[in-house]
Amino acid sequence: MTRITIFLALTLIFTLPAIAQTDLKPGRWRAALQRKDGRSIPFTLEVVRQSGKTSIYIVNGAERVKTEDPVFTQDSVVIRMPVFESYFKARITQRESLRGVWVSGSETGETTMPFTASAGGSRFPAGNAAARPVQGKWKIEFTRANQTKRHAIGEFTQQGNMLSGSVLTPSADYRYLDGVVNGDSLFLSTFDGSHALLLSARINPDHMTGKFYNGNNTPETWLAVKDANVALTPNVTTVRKGNDGKLAFSFQDLDGNTVSLPGNRFKGKVVIVQIMGSWCPNCMDEMAFLSDYYKRNRDRGVEIIALAYELSTDRARSEKSLRKFQTKFDVQYPLLITGATASDPQRTQKTLPQLTDLKTFPTTIILDKHGVVRDIHTSFYGPGAGEYHTKFKTTFEAGINALLNETL
Repeated sequence: MTRITIFLALTLIFTLPAIAQTDLKPGRWRAALQRKDGRSIPFTLEVVRQSGKTSIYIVNGAERVKTEDPVFTQDSVVIRMPVFESYFKARITQRESLRGVWVSGSETGETTMPFTASAGGSRFPAGNAAARPVQGKWKIEFTRANQTKRHAIGEFTQQGNMLSGSVLTPSADYRYLDGVVNGDSLFLSTFDGSHALLLSARINPDHMTGKFYNGNNTPETWLAVKDANVALTPNVTTVRKGNDGKLAFSFQDLDGNTVSLPGNRFKGKVVIVQIMGSWCPNCMDEMAFLSDYYKRNRDRGVEIIALAYELSTDRARSEKSLRKFQTKFDVQYPLLITGATASDPQRTQKTLPQLTDLKTFPTTIILDKHGVVRDIHTSFYGPGAGEYHTKFKTTFEAGINALLNETL
């Protein structure tokens, strides 16, 4: 055997293990994030291998979100979410196991949670038949660690052991929850790159009691009772007294161009001002809706402006995150960086002093052709909220149509 042949053989032997690791077994994977208290928040990955290329999806019930293309390096992989400052970095073991961390953006930079995933397996075990039905609407009361309370609606769909649905608060929804009823116990979770949520409960004959876990935050307890007529009291933002009912602001878009309201582009048009942040999952759902709505209606005299309240005042960081939104949803209306953070208690006074406090993200402000605020939506229920999303779209579009039909 020649020296060249020996060299090539040795090279092949020593590189095969590394090559073998730069791939993942196709199919569903059970993934989990580990909380500091030992509780794990499970979710589902799906690995697809097609035409020599590996794609990874996050699956929550009816939702299937494609990540950015995974980047393999020897025995490791980095998986970035298509929006949010969010990614996984993990070591691969024999194509069937991942162990590493989930990294997400925060006000102080980055936070991490331990992350594991293995090929096959169920999100939750469901060894016992469902003892009681959970299908329908529930009135929920969450109790925080400091004993303050907040209210919500649970709407669930059950097929045997399988359970899906969402929880709605006065401001938004928990998007696509996916889980099981196992005997007299309920388990639901979701992960979308920002939210990492888990609900567990004991199902009693006339109520449910359980715990709610949100990332590494202190868990809350919750109590739910069946109530087909349950409703929520919305948060309220209004125009301040003594104001003429109009907004006035001037901020830069992602390319550094100044966009102002009032301005020639918006004169005589119905204007939608979207209060959002690139860190916000419900803002993501609203962005998908509004981007599509704008393309279908801008020729009718509708304009949209997004005002972004980010995690930090670092413009470069904010711009990078917002461009992911812009690209993902093909946003063709201005995205403006306000320079105020979402957590700034003075954010409203600094950016929209004509209004009372902005309490929720997203918030949508509707202006008529004269530039007067006619409506303020302080919530958005996305497609994971089922009938509530359908009702929102119907009400929203009817309201805009009525304003378009008004004369100047």
